[in-house]
Amino acid sequence: MADLSALLESSKALTAHLARRDLPSVNLSLDQIEAQSRRLVSRQPGPSSDSDRANYILAQAHVDAPALANSIAHLNTSTTFSPLQPLHDTDVAGYLRHAHEQNLISTIEEGRRETQEEFYRVLEDRSRRDWEARKKMIFEELGGRSGGTDGRANNELRRSMRASTNLGQSNSGPLSNNLQMQSKMLAFDLAITELNKARLRGTSFPIVHTLIKISQDVSTDRGSQLPQLFHTLTKITAEPPVLPPLEHAAAHILNAPRFERKYARVYLGEPGSKDAVSLRRQIAKGAREALEEQYWDVIERTVQARPADARLGGDPSVANHVRAFLLLRYYRGGEWEDRIELVGSQPLWAKLFYLVRTGHTSEALDEAYQHQRALDHREPNFLTHFKTWAESSDGRLQKSTREHLQSIYNTHMLNSATADPFKLALFRLMGKLDPSRRSIPLVTATAEDWLWFQLSMVEEDENGGLRSLAEVLMSYGDRHFDGPPNHRRLGMWANVLLMCGQFERAVAALDENPETKVEAIHLAIALAYHGLLRVPSRSEASDYDILWLSSTSPPALNLAALIHKYVRPFTKHDAQHALQYVACVCLSADQGDGVGKEQIEYAWSEVRKIIVLAEGAGWDELVGGLRSDGTRFAGAIEQLAQLLLLKDSDDYNDKIVNTAASMCERERRTLEAIKLYNIAGAHETVIACLAQSLGEVVAQPDGAGEDGRKIETTAREIYYHYARLNRAAGKERDAVYMLLRIREAMVAKEAGRFEAALEAIESTDLVPFEGDTGKLNRRAAEFEMTYHDAVKRNLPTYLPLTMEILSELHLKVKNTAMAEASKKMALDSLRVKSRSLVMFAGMLRFRMLPEVYSYLARLDVEIAL
Repeated sequence: MADLSALLESSKALTAHLARRDLPSVNLSLDQIEAQSRRLVSRQPGPSSDSDRANYILAQAHVDAPALANSIAHLNTSTTFSPLQPLHDTDVAGYLRHAHEQNLISTIEEGRRETQEEFYRVLEDRSRRDWEARKKMIFEELGGRSGGTDGRANNELRRSMRASTNLGQSNSGPLSNNLQMQSKMLAFDLAITELNKARLRGTSFPIVHTLIKISQDVSTDRGSQLPQLFHTLTKITAEPPVLPPLEHAAAHILNAPRFERKYARVYLGEPGSKDAVSLRRQIAKGAREALEEQYWDVIERTVQARPADARLGGDPSVANHVRAFLLLRYYRGGEWEDRIELVGSQPLWAKLFYLVRTGHTSEALDEAYQHQRALDHREPNFLTHFKTWAESSDGRLQKSTREHLQSIYNTHMLNSATADPFKLALFRLMGKLDPSRRSIPLVTATAEDWLWFQLSMVEEDENGGLRSLAEVLMSYGDRHFDGPPNHRRLGMWANVLLMCGQFERAVAALDENPETKVEAIHLAIALAYHGLLRVPSRSEASDYDILWLSSTSPPALNLAALIHKYVRPFTKHDAQHALQYVACVCLSADQGDGVGKEQIEYAWSEVRKIIVLAEGAGWDELVGGLRSDGTRFAGAIEQLAQLLLLKDSDDYNDKIVNTAASMCERERRTLEAIKLYNIAGAHETVIACLAQSLGEVVAQPDGAGEDGRKIETTAREIYYHYARLNRAAGKERDAVYMLLRIREAMVAKEAGRFEAALEAIESTDLVPFEGDTGKLNRRAAEFEMTYHDAVKRNLPTYLPLTMEILSELHLKVKNTAMAEASKKMALDSLRVKSRSLVMFAGMLRFRMLPEVYSYLARLDVEIAL
């Protein structure tokens, strides 16, 4: 018992430090504590009320939350992947069926997950590309509008480049790159200028051959495919390298080829039409011919590089060149490569193939006839089929012949490990066999060989033709053809796209690379010139996406935006060359559905922008103007009016000049706006602009500096010209005269010629000096209705000016040695004028600052003394 008492005392000591005399102690049993705790809990708001509210809301949507909660609580996840029906150990079919179903479910789920991830990846990639494009466009805009230092530097660079072509030979880092780019741009500028000259004459121009020559001259990359790209286009368009001289053009006008928009009607028409199919065949044929000529050049260079090993001898024939090339390529250590079959002790199949590969089909047929016996022994009827194929215009054999070739191919070659690959290639080419197999060992060793073989296998009537090949090539992408980053073949991917008729994509591929943007714009112009370019409508076009793609329509290239981006950096200081490019926008004026009209309007809009942005001494040469005798001379824009589809001078004034003048007004380029209105014959508008501008010039303390002097000179010339011809007479022309005289008074006063200054003020009749109160009241009452706003706004300028002139004259007369009577008369006259001016200023309803009145009064007092 003592132990229990000690335990009680020790338990009380545990809380002894918490005891306070001012608070009573509470002794509760465990049951009492539990009861009090339950009462406290019951008073607190529990989660049950939230659950009830949620259940009520879900019930309104016909959701039984308690039932669902109960189902979830009793859910057994251990049988999730178990079959619905129990399987016995011996039920193999059931097990396999269950495993198959689970594989299907897993595959579907995996596909769903991959699709979702791909969607978000593509969305993010598209958002990033859009942002990069927008950012680039903004930077270009800011760069185009940035200060004049870079613009002047580029202008000087372009001028110096025209004077000397040796600047681009430097190799000093970024400066060298800039010089090379400028040199390239200038070289291509000349091609576009010559093209437009030919268009104005109504003659054709070999634009693509010109671009080939320029690209060869300016190219510094040995692996560049850009000259070959233009060469491909010459074959596709069948453009000859030279045309009849200009002096003979009239004699041969009926026989002269017409290049401009030659293919536009077919290319822009129905893709399934007979003419469109024929055009695609021409594209494939032209691409093959370009690759054939390229490979023949390779053969010649290879043979010339190793003449001793080639053993060409004295036979310069094509067949002998091919024999020498085969010897260098496939003959090693006294033996031919394993799979090359010898016919008559020579690789005849390879020889025939390379003759066909280089476009020498007739020579291949002659070679086959020379070895007819050996060929008939190896492959009976081959020569007959080969002759039919070689002499056919479209390279097609009859169905029975193709079936026969197919049978031989399937039986002896398809699965043979020793069949000559060149023999196999010849059979496949003749019969268009097995088009799904796109590669042949040794035959398609390079990208060019592979492309040639695909183009030779194209059949427009079967397997989708050239459009199907284009889809296959685009699925491979640019990396498959351009090569690794450290050995990229510049322009190869664009050339591939060009070969399969994807002209718009080819231009866009060049435009994506900063090194080939110059070639991109000129390739686009060449395509548009021949009618092989489709442009989008304004509703479809984008300001920053050059290529427009649609799932329901062929691709389209925004040529106008491409030209705008190209010319913007040098428009300000080389406007006439920019104008040459803008004139090419109208090449697509014949496109239907209103697109052609939109292109014309876009070109007009670009011309107006060029007028507003252009600076320098050549501005008058750009827009034209009036000579001192009043006659008009045409500017560069009017000289290109035919290409811009402007009918006459009235159309030029209406579509270009008046709108550009309004734009110049908004840009505060007043002098240019006045000149433009003057060119357009808007005489009243010219005078109104002059009055407004002179009013601002007079209000400036220094006469608005150099700009003010230019406006003053132009105003004086136009005013006297209009006054002589009695044009735009009225209040505004009178205001121009008054403001000019005020400026003369200012200049005379600054020069100390106070008499001349006062005479200029008096000639305006702005200030009455009579001293008659009645006349002053009448003039003050008429002031508001008589004068132009530009004159009225300058009242605080010319009234103090006049008073200062009077004050200076008063001081001069007082200090002049002259007769007292004459001096008194002169001083009295000046006092009358001074007093009249002050009284007139006080009578006007036009209010001026108090400082002006006090200044006038002070000077009047000084004159009166």
